[in-house]
Amino acid sequence: MSDLNSYGFGQTGSISTPQVRNRVLRNTYALLALSMVPTVIGAWLGVAFGLNFMASSPFLGFIVFMAIAFGFFWAIEKNKDTGAGVLLLLGFTFFMGIMMSGLVGYTLNSYSNGAALIMLAFGGTAAIFAVMATIATVSKSDFAGMGKWLMVGVLLLIVASLANIWLQLPALMLTVMVLAIAIFSAFILVDVQRIINGGETNYIMATLAIYLDVYNVFTNLLALLGIVGGNRD
Repeated sequence: MSDLNSYGFGQTGSISTPQVRNRVLRNTYALLALSMVPTVIGAWLGVAFGLNFMASSPFLGFIVFMAIAFGFFWAIEKNKDTGAGVLLLLGFTFFMGIMMSGLVGYTLNSYSNGAALIMLAFGGTAAIFAVMATIATVSKSDFAGMGKWLMVGVLLLIVASLANIWLQLPALMLTVMVLAIAIFSAFILVDVQRIINGGETNYIMATLAIYLDVYNVFTNLLALLGIVGGNRD
């Protein structure tokens, strides 16, 4: 993390040279790795204290979650060029860890191989990230045009997920999980290439985008693995 402030806190420069792009990418990967620490701590505390805001009222829990998340997004954007932006990002990842704890706790308590499923989901997410980041780095194709279509896909996933709170259709739930893994895997490709091509010169915002991609791949992969490979006690 020694070079995170070489060009200021978040804004690495307005001229997108290869040197700047490489530095932004290194800083993004470093901050992404650091962001996993508060995520794990948040998830551990959530499991230890049984924190699950979605359990009693999934729809209300979703509304509260979105309100807090977008509050963090706004604050991070406003402070992306200062050290406060880093602290806000780490606070957001801690919050996301707490939100993940319901799924993690359910996996550990409901399946005898729950710990193995979590490690498998972690390994699968890491593999997906490595593949997509490598493609973004070496490919000569421009994937920027995928972004708007992927965002449409995310909106449809949100609508389908909310509808399934009442419909409770297993087939729809599985479809949402599979599509979410595919869409956010593709988002990793788009977001990493945007940094490489100089479209994002702020490593805090770049980290936020890629963190959300990785988070959604992991949670949906873990939920899917629990359904198809979980051993009930």
